[in-house]
Amino acid sequence: MNAQGTETPLDRAASAQTQAAQTQAVRTWAAPSGTASSGNGLATAAMILGITGLATSVVFIGGPLAVIGLILGIAALLTAKRTGVGRGKAVTALVTSSLAIVVSALVAVLVLWYANQTQACYQPDSFHQYTQCVREHLD
Repeated sequence: MNAQGTETPLDRAASAQTQAAQTQAVRTWAAPSGTASSGNGLATAAMILGITGLATSVVFIGGPLAVIGLILGIAALLTAKRTGVGRGKAVTALVTSSLAIVVSALVAVLVLWYANQTQACYQPDSFHQYTQCVREHLD
């Protein structure tokens, strides 16, 4: 402003620059696009459960995790159809959860088969007798 209190073109330009700088500062502090808040959280959770279930499926923990991951994966896929976000994660969750369930089932079957085949060997006097008994029953 000049001495008479009126705004000059230079004052308007400076005011516009100040507003542009403030707008830029607000954009810098705003959440970037593509963060978890705008994504499909179900798909992310299902994918993590599916991968964890697959990694732990040989110790029986993976089976229940994979079942939960499969349920969340189906829900995430339905959400992805509606919103268009997270389809890849949902499909990954479905695949890894399904594989984890299959691996867990195979491990359970193998453990039960082994226990059935070596049932007579569970009361040995020594570890050597146990291993000898197991060899006899599995051959």
